[in-house]
Amino acid sequence: MIFPSISVAVVLSAAVQAHFQMQYPIPRGPFVEDSEPLFCDGYTNAVNNRTIFPLSNGIINMNSEHPLWTAEVIVSTYQNPDNFSEFNSSSGYQTVVPFFQQSGEGLYCFPIDLAAAAVNVSGIQDGANVTIQVLFNGGDGSLYQCADLTLSANMTAPPANASSGCKNVSATTSSGAGKGVVEVGSRIIAAGVLSMAMMLLSAL
Repeated sequence: MIFPSISVAVVLSAAVQAHFQMQYPIPRGPFVEDSEPLFCDGYTNAVNNRTIFPLSNGIINMNSEHPLWTAEVIVSTYQNPDNFSEFNSSSGYQTVVPFFQQSGEGLYCFPIDLAAAAVNVSGIQDGANVTIQVLFNGGDGSLYQCADLTLSANMTAPPANASSGCKNVSATTSSGAGKGVVEVGSRIIAAGVLSMAMMLLSAL
């Protein structure tokens, strides 16, 4: 039964090669596939041409290549954050969008209200330079991308083309923190791999 084993290996290989790409706001640099598991997709320096971003009523537009995934957004108020610790407070990550689960591949938009986060994160205000980092997991490990922003209270909505191509479905907020997220990721890859493997086996 060599063929089924090979088929399952192919499924596992495909499962760990999917990706995500931030469309808006503009990320720190061009997407680098091999650097996705690294801090900010491998970019450790903030850009000079930051994106002017709404202090309230912002959105994030990203492309997912996973059928089922989770995401979270954290923020740093350092001028040039170059490591994960600069997105931390004494209580952990400075979260501005809590972990949520989503299904389907393609372009998705979700809201981000940085003004609301100002209650818990010092330095978020009109004119502030901040960096957001998306933590993404499609079941095959954590992936990261960053965007350097300048916040504007006068910008009451993102540009019209920021949500171009988005197709949204309901998101489910994770009830737990780290442990719950890992469990979700494990179920995602286990269910996905098992389903694809069974389809391949039945076709042989």
